Amino acid sequence: MPDSTDHDGHAEPSGHGAAGAHEPPKMVEASLDSPQFQVAAANPERVERGIAVMFVLGVVGFAGFGAAFWQNWSNVWLGVTLAVGFFGLGIGMVAWGKYLMPRGPFSESRHTNEPTDEEREVFLQDLSSRGKIALGRRSYLLKILSVAGGIFGIVAIFPLLRSLGPLPGSLFYNTSWKKGSYLVSPEGRYVHIDDLDKGGVLTVFPENDVGGPLSQTILIRPETSGYVVTAPGRETWGPEGYLAFSKVCTHAGCPVALYQKALDELLCPCHQSIFEVGPGRPATPVFGPAPRPLPQLPLYVDSKGYLRAQNRYDEPVGPGFWERGNL
Repeated sequence: MPDSTDHDGHAEPSGHGAAGAHEPPKMVEASLDSPQFQVAAANPERVERGIAVMFVLGVVGFAGFGAAFWQNWSNVWLGVTLAVGFFGLGIGMVAWGKYLMPRGPFSESRHTNEPTDEEREVFLQDLSSRGKIALGRRSYLLKILSVAGGIFGIVAIFPLLRSLGPLPGSLFYNTSWKKGSYLVSPEGRYVHIDDLDKGGVLTVFPENDVGGPLSQTILIRPETSGYVVTAPGRETWGPEGYLAFSKVCTHAGCPVALYQKALDELLCPCHQSIFEVGPGRPATPVFGPAPRPLPQLPLYVDSKGYLRAQNRYDEPVGPGFWERGNL
C-alpha cells in the first residue's frame, strides 16, 4: 500500500501510528458496591458490634487468666478464664470470616483461554484490593483483635517465668545465723560440747529459726581432738573437734543428710554428691554434680560449754544462682 502524503508533501508510513501503539492497562479501582465485596451479613454493622464484643470478651478472658496465674488461684479459675479468652477470640474470628469477608467464589466469562496483559493486571488489582478494602473498613476490629492476641502472647509466657521461681535476691546471702547464735537441736535444745561422741552427727539450727530450710546446718565431730582446721584462715572454726557445714547442697538444694564416719565424708542422697570434711578438707565436692564446697559455719564454745556461732556464713548457702558473683 503506498505511503500517504500530508499537506506539506511529507510522506507518512503506512500501518499503526502513535495512537495504535501498545498502552499499559489503566489502573482499575474496584468499587465498594462491586459483587466481590458484598458480604453475607444482612446487617454488617450489627455483626461488627457482635464481633467486637467477642474480641473484648477474649481480652478480658486472657487478662483474667494472667491475673489468676500470677496470684496462684485455683485451677478452676485458670480453666474458666482461659476458656473464656479462647471462646471470645475464636467466635469473633469465625464470625468475621463467615459474615464480613467477601462471599465468592466469582466466575468471569472469557473469550479466550489465555488472558491478555491488561486482564492479568486487572485481576491482580482486584485480588489485592479485596483484602485491603475488606480489612480496612473494619480497622477497629483489627485493633481489638491485636489487643487480645497481644495479651494472650504476654500471659502465655507466665508459666515459663513462674517455673523459674522467685528471684533469690539476698535470700541466700543472709540466713538466720549471726554472731553469737546458739546451736539448737530440732527439739529446741542448746547443743553442749558433751552431746556428741566422736563420729557423731546432728542437724542444728539457730535458736530463732528452728526448722528453717536455709538455716539448717549439719554438725559433725570427726575422730579428731582439739581444733579442726579445714582451710587456711579457719584455725578457730572447729573447736573441740566440732565442724558445722550448711546442710543445703550446693547442687540442687537437697539436704546433705548422711555422714560417712569412716571416710569423713558428707553425702547428699538426692544426686550422690560427696563432700570431704576434716583436717585440710573444707567440704570440697569429690564426686557428683555439686559445683562448690558446702559453706562452713565458724563455731566457738562459750563459758558454759555450749556451741555457738562466731559469725554468719561467709558466703551464700545452697545452689549457685545468677546473682551470685563467684558461681
